[in-house]
Amino acid sequence: MRLVRRFIARGSALAAVGALFVAPSVAAAQTQGTTDRQVTFTKDVAPIVQRSCVGCHRPGEMAPMSLMTYEDVRPWARSIKARVAAREMPPWHIDRTLGLQSFKDDPSLNDEEIATIVKWVDSGAPRGNPADMPPAREFADSSQWQIGKPDLVVKFPTYVVPPAGPDQFGNLYADIPIDSDRYIQAIQTRTTTAQARKVVHHALSYAVDGPQETNGDDSQGVDGGQFLVEYASGKNAEVYPADTGVLLQAGKKAMVSYHLHSVGEEVKADIELGIKLHPKGYVPKHIRWSKQLAQPTVDLDIPGGTVARTDGYTVLHKPARIIAFQPHMHIRGKRQCFELIYPTAGSSATTEIINCANFNYNWHLTYNYKDEVAPLVPAGTILHVITWHDNSSANKANHDPKNWVGDGQRTIDEMGFSWIGWYDLTEEEYKQQLAERKELQSKPVTATGGQQQQ
Repeated sequence: MRLVRRFIARGSALAAVGALFVAPSVAAAQTQGTTDRQVTFTKDVAPIVQRSCVGCHRPGEMAPMSLMTYEDVRPWARSIKARVAAREMPPWHIDRTLGLQSFKDDPSLNDEEIATIVKWVDSGAPRGNPADMPPAREFADSSQWQIGKPDLVVKFPTYVVPPAGPDQFGNLYADIPIDSDRYIQAIQTRTTTAQARKVVHHALSYAVDGPQETNGDDSQGVDGGQFLVEYASGKNAEVYPADTGVLLQAGKKAMVSYHLHSVGEEVKADIELGIKLHPKGYVPKHIRWSKQLAQPTVDLDIPGGTVARTDGYTVLHKPARIIAFQPHMHIRGKRQCFELIYPTAGSSATTEIINCANFNYNWHLTYNYKDEVAPLVPAGTILHVITWHDNSSANKANHDPKNWVGDGQRTIDEMGFSWIGWYDLTEEEYKQQLAERKELQSKPVTATGGQQQQ
């Protein structure tokens, strides 16, 4: 009673995963989807930039320069070519050769779009006919949220991070202005300035009764508190599927458990929480869970100059629909794969690689699965997370490749697990959703790749 899947033998799958560390080259991008006609900014490049770049690259946003106009883009043309051909920009680190490829709010470029930008730059980055320029993408204002206009904005007190010193851990509190229990349908943590983004390593938000419920560490729970959402550098919003939500109780305070890191200058670490709510009185069918799962089964042990692998496992004791995957590591994080081990009769196990992602510490992205591919798993399924840390000089982010690194909360320490989003199902719901998925998969695969899990 499970989906018809393209199962991958465990040994061969992981061997393939270990070999896939190299980003696509510029030369490879040039061979994809190019044509003989001239490529111009106004006709060909501007629509790509507007869809995938200007959300961050515009005045007042986190990116270092605006890309709203030709005049903005032209000085950066060769840098843009290099970054998009290497798939470093826009930030989206899912391995495109393995697993599911259908995600909500995916800003990544396909091969043809990359080839278009490469050809445009190589041909001298011509402007083109101004009449071909699409209308400028409109934004409500420079402080627009990824979730749209929030129903609530919780602003935590400003914390000033000194230019130098040890990493700082603690908690900040703010009121939650609701007069009755409500359910959250989307949530986003963000820093209010680009400078603040540099110092906020992580921020975990809870709804709590008061300060006595704090522990101030990087763990999942706070005694008596309701976990709301995790933030780490560059993390995007969490938007829950229909008929799911997270309870937000009236009379609670918001608490953010922070980890701050000095960067050589004094910075005001302003953190705020945007929340979209279901209507008053609405109770969703399912509770959406988000937890740190598949922690390594052994302590991290990463000698200087080496790449180390660790494995973690978590058993799901109920049927479930998995809706999000987010790798979490620190600066030596290299790559992470998310595998499912399905319960079977007998001694053998059937496995499936769901996704692999190369890791960039500046972008702790949540990959939210489209509804038609979100994995449906039976009770007893094991989540297996495989993590690689690169403590060598080949890792450009590694400031100290000669020394051993182990577990720890500081930015210079390491950890490796996944934040997994899911909701539980009854056996009846699992069978029903499974039947619906099988019916969907019996239809022809669309050009958008919407039916990846097969």
